[in-house]
Amino acid sequence: MNQATVHAPAHAAAHATVPQHSIKLYLMVWGWLFVLSTCSYLVDYFGLQGTLRWSLILLFMIVKAGLIVGVFMHMAWERLALIYAILVPPVAVLVFVGIMIFESDYTFFTRVQFFGAGS
Repeated sequence: MNQATVHAPAHAAAHATVPQHSIKLYLMVWGWLFVLSTCSYLVDYFGLQGTLRWSLILLFMIVKAGLIVGVFMHMAWERLALIYAILVPPVAVLVFVGIMIFESDYTFFTRVQFFGAGS
């Protein structure tokens, strides 16, 4: 009995456990991406301004990115360790950016308070 014959059933069993996703799932995701992109466009069309505009644009962007990463890049079916390795660093960066924003306001306030507004 040769080597290829011995490993053939194990090879077939390994491929049998790979999940096959239906085309319906991908079409639904494409539909949601279209709807979210339309909503993002409508934010500009209706002329929303300020914090509301940027909050909605960022929300739609994050949801679209989550759908793309989760379904098209198959992250929804990966092991938890891999998900943490990919998602934790951007979340940490966002936390540090928030801390820097808070700190910059405090630094600006103390400079204005002690050195004056300037001329």
